[in-house]
Amino acid sequence: MEVVSARCAGLDVHRSVIVACARLGEGRGRVRKVTGQFVTTRAGLERLRAWLQELGVTHIGMERTGVYWMPVDAVLEQAGGFELIVVNAQHAKAIKGRKTDVKDAEWLAELLRHGLVRGSFVPPRPIRELRDLTRYRRTLVENQGSERRRLIKLLEIADIKLAGVISDIFGVSGRAILRALIAGDQTAVEISRLARGSLRKKRGQLIDALAGELATHQRQILALQLARVEADEADIAALDQQIAERLAPYAAPIARLMTIPGIDWVVAVTVIAEIGVDMSAFASAGQLAAWAGACPGNNESAGKRKPTGARTGNPYLKTALCNAAIAASRKRGSFFKAKYHKLKSRRGGWRAALAIAHKLIVCIYHMLSTTAPYRELGEDYLDKRDTQRAARRYVRRLRDLGFSVLLQPLSQPQTAAANAL
Repeated sequence: MEVVSARCAGLDVHRSVIVACARLGEGRGRVRKVTGQFVTTRAGLERLRAWLQELGVTHIGMERTGVYWMPVDAVLEQAGGFELIVVNAQHAKAIKGRKTDVKDAEWLAELLRHGLVRGSFVPPRPIRELRDLTRYRRTLVENQGSERRRLIKLLEIADIKLAGVISDIFGVSGRAILRALIAGDQTAVEISRLARGSLRKKRGQLIDALAGELATHQRQILALQLARVEADEADIAALDQQIAERLAPYAAPIARLMTIPGIDWVVAVTVIAEIGVDMSAFASAGQLAAWAGACPGNNESAGKRKPTGARTGNPYLKTALCNAAIAASRKRGSFFKAKYHKLKSRRGGWRAALAIAHKLIVCIYHMLSTTAPYRELGEDYLDKRDTQRAARRYVRRLRDLGFSVLLQPLSQPQTAAANAL
């Protein structure tokens, strides 16, 4: 096989140790193998970097295992002079029966030497830093949602039916009522007077909903739960401010993405944080959709395609796209709404949402790669397209039978000139 990288190294990265194997071409087809073992502390990573520089290694490959590869990548990236290739572990499995750390590193170096591995997508450092913030923001939002559900569950256990009367328990009126329940020094009638706005019309229902009684330990738990919800809200607000500061260079792409139905600020920021704005890292829109997990996998043998589920992809981007797809399906006058409901009737809601997510990521790819604005096709686009296709099909069939066909819309007078297809 053709040698692509004459001086390369493979790294088998673990939590505490790194096993390295360098394959060094010395002319006339001779290859020298050098192995080493290093700890993953900062000092150990610097020794690894010096060892690779001393051997004259130009290309380095390592598996993308958990988060252990990230500090290694950071140290080697700062050094410069190396071409780093982060490889999907599923694409670089060694032969069974030869499983050792040294063999893994050697096999990875051999694959890299002949150009048989493809690097994973690793965005530039500013995008990676933004990604850390957005992913932690999602974690806080999920934690806050779980804590809210636990709080509502506690109220139901105490037979306090606030969720059936107040649409948002964590609004202004709801929080005031929750604090009164925590204090436990007011009656249901007195607490109902805390209602604000249109909720005042439901004071009678509120009194009935508040007829239950919280025990002392339940009030203590309720206080802790409300405090956690508010702490998460404060942390999310602080994160939003940090994210907004880092988004200054990407204001124009985010503004364009937010013109797509279903995509709000949160989804647009998630897209930028996960894939960046440089679409040259992906060969096509289809490759980006596969990387995001917004399309089904392939399972074909002997010319027969077998059913398979959706790809795993990037869970953060995939979730954001599916949420945006559901929101787009409710946008009046949108092409995505018509397409979603057409697919839902045949394939179900989940498959329809994933199909719309695929269309969204394809749209995002072209908008980021060409800076083109979003163009709405309209909710009646599918009906017009299907009508035209059916008309062409029937005309073609009649012509095959020997008839001359002229089409004229019924809305026009019969004396108007007919248009032939």
